[in-house]
Parts: sequence; structure tokens; C-alpha cells
Amino acid sequence: MLNLVSSWESIPTQPSKQHRIIAAIDLGTNSLHMVVVKIDPTLPAFSIIAKEKETVRLGDRNLTTGELKPEIIEKAIAALGRFQEVAKTINAETIIAVATSAVREAPNGKDFLHTIETELGLSVNLISGQEEARRIYLGVLSGMEFNNQPHMIIDIGGGSTELILADSHQARTLTSTKVGAVRLTSELITTDPISNTEFQYLQAYAHGMLERSVEEILANLESGESPRLVGTAGTIETLAMIHAREKSGVIPSTLNGYQFSLQDLQELVNRLRKLSNSERAEIPGMPEKRPEVILAGAVILQEAMTLLGSESVTVCERSLREGVIVDWMLTHGLIEDKLRYQSSVRERNVLKLADKYHINLEYSDRVAKFAESLFDQTQGTLHHWGTDERQMLWAAAILHNCGHYISHSSHHKHSYYLIRNGELLGYTETEIEIIANLARYHRKSPPKKKHENYQSLLTKQQRQIVSQLSAILRLAVALDRRQIGAVAQVQCEYYSQLHQVNLLIFPTQLDDDCDLELWSLNYKKGVFEEEFGVKLVASLEKSSIPNLS
Repeated sequence: MLNLVSSWESIPTQPSKQHRIIAAIDLGTNSLHMVVVKIDPTLPAFSIIAKEKETVRLGDRNLTTGELKPEIIEKAIAALGRFQEVAKTINAETIIAVATSAVREAPNGKDFLHTIETELGLSVNLISGQEEARRIYLGVLSGMEFNNQPHMIIDIGGGSTELILADSHQARTLTSTKVGAVRLTSELITTDPISNTEFQYLQAYAHGMLERSVEEILANLESGESPRLVGTAGTIETLAMIHAREKSGVIPSTLNGYQFSLQDLQELVNRLRKLSNSERAEIPGMPEKRPEVILAGAVILQEAMTLLGSESVTVCERSLREGVIVDWMLTHGLIEDKLRYQSSVRERNVLKLADKYHINLEYSDRVAKFAESLFDQTQGTLHHWGTDERQMLWAAAILHNCGHYISHSSHHKHSYYLIRNGELLGYTETEIEIIANLARYHRKSPPKKKHENYQSLLTKQQRQIVSQLSAILRLAVALDRRQIGAVAQVQCEYYSQLHQVNLLIFPTQLDDDCDLELWSLNYKKGVFEEEFGVKLVASLEKSSIPNLS
């Protein structure tokens, strides 16, 4: 069997310090949140040492254009600057930030993220709805013991609701639906208190929108399973606080594990619908700026529970932000226990996509190994990219030919489309865009400014990654021109004074002249030469194969 991920596993991880401090920021539709944690790599576990929140309402977009409003962008940037100061004060070594539905859907969302990077030097990753669901699952798993039992997770945000079916080992179903507390409030509620007509429509709309996700969850349940429902995020925590205060007179020190029934929720919804926003604000336990969106959020939960057949919901205080931390720990080799399988989520999803589009894995694995070998041998001389870029090159090499699934003609363009829309879990939207562009440019025209897909790359650095690594990928593809593994290995020799790279080709069979591979290299080398400012000279070596490891 081919060892398709051996290259991945050989990547060295940083040596563990005793304690590491990391911050995670979630740019949500309703609020911006930051959590700062102290990681103990020896366990491995983390403890929360600070939390920050600012209700910015990114979801309150221009009704005509759908764009984020200038005054809200300004408010968000100010809040993020404050978060950075807090993280710096606590000595956080890095800040990982993600943006979700409001930024995903806004026509100026990417410009907003570019502005954040320019003004604050903070890089924010845009993630898909499914990737958001995956990280929510990781966050919940870090805060609850599943005991190998299946659980359903619901996360009601401002712009979307994620429904997940999972157990201690894996997330079986990850869904994201465009119903959220802020979205439904702004789109469907115009009366205060809400009129009967609007309330009934609100219920019916939430019910209809959630049906497909619920069907997907239920279809993946095995016979006899009756999973517990876990609820996360602001709406559910607020409902739990109100419920706890009214039932016991006090809010518990932690809401983690707190439970309330569908029946109690239905009673609360019936009370909330009769109150105006100002009256809701008077309810003990109601956080500031939550009164106007709590009804829509409560209705979403009520309809989801009804559709799922859940009689109660259990609160988990960990969610997306903590999932971002867990994901970081996984990718930095800090988790080796029950979450270990998650660290290979990227590889598994790349290979899953490869299988879906009937890719010849034996061939694409050879191309990937050539690409990685060329990357490693030219690192520090022709380029200075690191582990992240190497991983994206690997993914693009595995998937570069997936466009054949649609048509041989212009298959490189089809590859871009299939990768871009393939829901590659474990990657941010920017990383998926880079991988898709790398595959797009493995043949034919090099990257050009006029190409729409190349324009989707917002920064000079992203465009440079694509230009340089696609040039490397072209050579890797040429090295297996006949797709029979004719070349066993390549060795790069760089002569800086001559601006020349000698590429020594070692054939698998000593009597094979590899004429087609050498011809293909000479045909394709122009893009590489122009990109790196070198002359490439390829020659066949009949001596023994060197050990490059």
C-alpha cells in the first residue's frame, strides 16, 4: 500500500515548552470574542486565563448591497486592537483569528480582512461553515467527556447555526445553515413586541431552514442510538442563565453541563414573544445587547430540538474559540491522545476528494513526492517558504489532475473549480484558494493578473506562494510525464554565482533514457526559470541513487 502521508509525518514539530500562552479570536456575526489560554503540553490540556467580548454586530450589514458597514468595520478594528493589547499584556506568543458567516457573505468581507492585516498586522482566517462546525466539535470535545457515546451539538450564532453529529472519535456529520439570531431578527422581525403573524412566520422559517441539516444528522444515526443534545454559544448560554435564575434563584458558577428541557424552553419562548425589547432587557440574567435577538435565537433552538426529537439540551461553555486552540495544538504536534486522528484531518480530506474524483493516487503521490523533494532542496536558496506552504503544495500535487473528472480539455481550470468548492476540511478559505490556484497553474499559462482566480488572492505574499510553488509543481509533473515512475529521484545543485540550477535525474531502470521526461522538463522549465531568475539544466545520471534524506 502507498504511504501517502509519510511526508506529512516527517515534519518536525517545535519542542514543547513547559507552558505556552495562545489567544484565539472569533469574529462572529453578533460579537467578537477572544479567549487566552495557557497550554500544558505535558497533559496535553489548556486552561482559560482571560476572556474578552465586544458586541459589534458585523451581521448588521447594508440591506441593499450586503456589505459590512464602515462604522461597524471601524468598531470591529478598534475592538481587535484592544484584544491584541490584552493578549500582549498576558504574553500570548501568538493570536489565531477566524471569521465566519457575516464576513464570508459580505461582498467586502475579504477587503475587511485585508484592512485588519494592514492596520493591525493581524491575520484573520476566513473559514467555511463546515470547517466552523468541525472546530466547534473540537472545542466541545475539549470541554466535555463523550464516553464514546454519540452526541448532537447545536451552536446558534448570529448568522448561522451549526448542527453536528459526533462521538469521541470523529465528527460523523458537520452541517451549517444560514439561520442565526441576528440574521433572523434583522430579516424577519419588524414589530415590537412581535406580532402573531411575524412570530408564526419566524417559527415556520426556522423549521424549514433546519430540516435538511436535521435529516442529514438523523440519517447518520445507527440503529438504537439516542444521542444527547449539547448546546453552545451565546443564545443557549443566555437561555440557561435565565432558566437557572428562575428555577433556583442563582446562576451556577459554571454553565458547563447545565440542562433544561424543551418544555421549559417552549414556556420561555411564549413569554419572550409577548415582551418588548425593553421589557426583555429587564429580565434578570439578560446580557446587554442580547434582548433584541434572544427571541429569534430561542425559536431556532426550539425548532431544532423539535425536529431532532430532543427533550432536553445540555450546555457546553466551550465552542469555536476553544476549537481554534485545539486545532492549533493538533497542527503543532501538541496532542497525541484520543484526539490524535484529528491531526490528519487535512490529509484525510485531500485523499477523500481525490477518491471522489477518481484520481490515480499512485501517480499523484509520485508527483507530490517530487514536488516536496524540489521544495526541500531549494528551500533557503531559491525560496524561504515553510511547513504550511509545503503542506499546501502537497495537497495541490495530489489533486492537480482532479479536473479530468469533468473533461480532459482545460482540466487544470476544472481542477481549480473542484478544489475551490470541495469543502476541504482542516483548511482556511485562503489556504483552499491557494491550493486551487496551485493546481490551476500546473500546466499551460503561468499566473497572470488578469485571471479572476489569481485576483482572488488578496496579498502579494499569497500571489508569490502561488507563482513560486506552481513553478515547482510544473517540474514535478514533468518528472512523471509517462506516469510510470520512470524517474526514481532528483537532485538539485544550485550555483549562485552562475544563477544556475542543475537538475540530476536518476532513472528507476538503468536502461531507460527518460527522453520524454527530459523533453517535458525542458518544455516546462521556462516558468521556473523566470520565476526564480535562474537557468535550469536537466541531465540524466546513470550512477547510483544518492541518499537525500
